[in-house]
Amino acid sequence: MLVGFSLSLLLLVHLLAARPIHGRGPALRPTRPTLPRVDLPSEELPVTSRNGTQLPPYSYSYVFEQLIDHNNPSLGTFKQRFWHTYEFYEPGGPIILMTPGEVDASGYTAYLTNSTLNGRIAQTLNGSTVILEHRFFGTSNPYPDLSVQSLAVLTVQQAIDDLAYFAQNVQLPMPGGDQLAPGKAPWILMGGSYGGALVSYAMNNKPDVFYAGYASSAVVQAIVDFWGYFEPIRQSMPLNCSADIEAVVAHVDSVIASNDSAQINTLQSTFGLQGLGHSDDFAAALQQNLFAWQDLQPGSGPGGDFYNFCDALEVKDGVAAGPSGWGLTIALQAWGNYWKSTYYKQICGSDDVETCLGTYDSTNPFWTYTYTQNAQRSWEWLLCNEFGFYFDGAPTTQPTIASRVVTPAYWERQCGYRFPGAPLSNTSSSVQSPNALQLNDAYQGWSTTTERLIFANGINDPWREATVAADASTNPGSDLQPHLLSDGFHCSDMLIQEGIASAKVKSVQDAAVQYVQKWLAEWAPSA
Repeated sequence: MLVGFSLSLLLLVHLLAARPIHGRGPALRPTRPTLPRVDLPSEELPVTSRNGTQLPPYSYSYVFEQLIDHNNPSLGTFKQRFWHTYEFYEPGGPIILMTPGEVDASGYTAYLTNSTLNGRIAQTLNGSTVILEHRFFGTSNPYPDLSVQSLAVLTVQQAIDDLAYFAQNVQLPMPGGDQLAPGKAPWILMGGSYGGALVSYAMNNKPDVFYAGYASSAVVQAIVDFWGYFEPIRQSMPLNCSADIEAVVAHVDSVIASNDSAQINTLQSTFGLQGLGHSDDFAAALQQNLFAWQDLQPGSGPGGDFYNFCDALEVKDGVAAGPSGWGLTIALQAWGNYWKSTYYKQICGSDDVETCLGTYDSTNPFWTYTYTQNAQRSWEWLLCNEFGFYFDGAPTTQPTIASRVVTPAYWERQCGYRFPGAPLSNTSSSVQSPNALQLNDAYQGWSTTTERLIFANGINDPWREATVAADASTNPGSDLQPHLLSDGFHCSDMLIQEGIASAKVKSVQDAAVQYVQKWLAEWAPSA
């Protein structure tokens, strides 16, 4: 025991030494299209099956021996975590599989339960629910670091292959769990956001594995120049707030375009950011206030970060501005005061402005930290190589609430810092763009014709323009590929509580159950 303890202690010391003590790096990181978290009850009640058998708690994890490289099985396997319950299962019911995507999946085990649409479908249709952690997130790492060499097996196709290999080979920890492979049981693939895109991609790529699918807020269309992220925000936010933000952003872009260093310094000083050495870092910093929109849901009450920000701009001496806002002079000062009084400390703490918001020091070791359980690095590898999703300002023909000074090249430069020597990036100023066209061609993006696949979206979702509900999408859907739209936000329809808050979200949830129920009635074993 003493030897084992000593080895464990040495391993812990090694892991801690590999992590920076203070290595947060620049705060200007692209927000992820993350599935909303749902907390389990603080006091978990015993989980029981329908015949009264007590089951492991939802938080109990299992491991599956997953192939490191599906193109080269001789490299062996790694331990991929999964969570599972069969509290609602009855023989003949579906196996409902989901990956929460680019996160540590241990925080998403509530998606096994009937507080989510996964669990509601399982409860209604006698199914079993499974959560599978995505490779290179949480503790499901094929290699002990996130170096460029290790990340070579982090691709969308490898993630798709993981889902299929798991379904075909797992022996679920339940009675008869070794007799539930696709063909012997109907497998339903569910997911939201990036995980929702994987539902569409996997059903397109592995048509004989997954019988039906549900994709919520699925970002199926890879887009490098993703100014569309801000469009649903601009369209749905309070009119006075959007008007004033547009005015301030236009002013910011005009001042930066003047190349007058004195004017630029004065402008940055308004926000308390006068020490920031590059004007595109300053312009990108102003995007940060807008990302709080992604945290909203139909049931969100007052006091959220986004509406606190708008109130700081639009409420003066207890009086709110009209639909056209206060205008540039007042809005500029109010936005600047919000940064100086509240927001800077919120995102930067005690860091100086260049440490917190600067992105031009390519020698900062932050860029190349390779310790595992660094979800941001793993996600940015996928962005830099395949998806893009670079947030920037709208074309000049469109109104914009994000600065046009920020372009895809701003983010591509950072890819070169993060992944020197990678196949699709380098440290020069001419970093290659992500291969979004190849991704869209491979899995059909907006244009997928996959059947028994439900797409659900919210009109207020900032990621809407990467989904089949995008303004530019020409896919109308069909009875075998229903496109369901609510007044929700990001993945609202996955959460039962948001169906209580919104009748339109509830309608989407009800329709989803009905479609899956209809399709399952038509399923027949093939093995």
